[in-house]
Amino acid sequence: MPKPLILGYLGVLLFMIGDGVESGFIAPYMADHGAATDVRAGYVITVYGIAVMLASWFSGALCQVWGPRRVMWTGLAIWAVFDAAYLLFALGTENYPMMLIFYGIRGFGYPLFAFGFLVWITNTAPKARLGTAVGWFYFAFTGGLPTLGSLWSSLTIPSFGRMGTLWSALVLILIGGAIALVGARRRPGGDRMAPPEVTTGESLLNSVSIIWTHPRVLVGCLVRIINTAPEFGMLVYLPRIFSDDVGFGEDKWLQLLAIIYGTNIFFNLIFGVLSDRIGWRTTIAGFGALGCAISVTTLYFVPTWLGPDYYWVAVLAGMFYGATLAGFVPISALIPSMAPENKGGSMALLNLGAGGAAFVGPAVASLFLPLVGAGGVTLIFLALYLVALVLTLTLKLPEERDGEPSGPSAAEDGRKSRTDTASTTSPTTSSPATSA
Repeated sequence: MPKPLILGYLGVLLFMIGDGVESGFIAPYMADHGAATDVRAGYVITVYGIAVMLASWFSGALCQVWGPRRVMWTGLAIWAVFDAAYLLFALGTENYPMMLIFYGIRGFGYPLFAFGFLVWITNTAPKARLGTAVGWFYFAFTGGLPTLGSLWSSLTIPSFGRMGTLWSALVLILIGGAIALVGARRRPGGDRMAPPEVTTGESLLNSVSIIWTHPRVLVGCLVRIINTAPEFGMLVYLPRIFSDDVGFGEDKWLQLLAIIYGTNIFFNLIFGVLSDRIGWRTTIAGFGALGCAISVTTLYFVPTWLGPDYYWVAVLAGMFYGATLAGFVPISALIPSMAPENKGGSMALLNLGAGGAAFVGPAVASLFLPLVGAGGVTLIFLALYLVALVLTLTLKLPEERDGEPSGPSAAEDGRKSRTDTASTTSPTTSSPATSA
């Protein structure tokens, strides 16, 4: 972990706890309080996902000209203002159009905050430890959304109700934002990254032009979408199925969700460190794509087949999915290294993929759930992970594309890189990683 950014990691953790409080119950809660059906609630989450996708793309480009610090302040302000409006004027009055508007606009908030910090990390962490630094980011990110967020809601709903729990999320957001931004206000890497003559429009254009200058970065964006699209998609239909149809009840479902992503946060660290040794691409393809193809089907079909008396089996299946989901962590180290001369553009496209997952997952679930049912949607997610496996194998670093031999083992390359950059604190003096 980059020590100057420790308070930033802590702030992101608290921020994402607040963002994740609602993840285990918001879809059925909206369906019962204004949206009328699970499918209509899914549309609200899909609109939210579109906003997340756009903000995720903007975050990388805006960090170039505004600096990560200003981008994070903007995200915090958007989340706080429109979450209050959503709770007061949408859920509070059970107004479906207002749900679409306020919940949707609020979606611009967390990507600007969280992915702005991710850009800050990639701008300051030594290249040899970039996979580990990114692993710590996803430890904080998924530690909150939805791991500790779900655990928080399972503890507060009995005492404060669902609406009170949603208001408590806003408090957590404000505390986390303050810790991250005030605590890191003098830390390097948070200011403008682009030369003074580069405008906001040019930065946004650079984040698009990388599509044709480095087409493999676009492939990486697609892999990043597939990475968490099923995670967001299953949150549309699994809450009702596991709590009602299978018979676990809401408390056990929320606890299961916390266990899934509690496992994930620790494996984010494990795979972050492991990927610096065995290779980023190998980790993504083997542990991430192939592992998730198996675990996502296990998570749905095994508990629904065995029923409520085998909750412990559901826990094991959930831990399996949470662990393999972490196999994708090194993609945030691999993609910027594929276009070292345009890191801002590659991070913008990568963040677009991360945000796109919040749109694609609920969209797939909402569109196909009435047609093929929950089992059919799960099989679609299985197929997507297999597509990600094939796409990952095409992600190569510049020296690999130039036909250079792969050289020593990834572990040896990692040790060499760490030796070369042991005292490096600025990415402008680091050499690109030598193996993926």
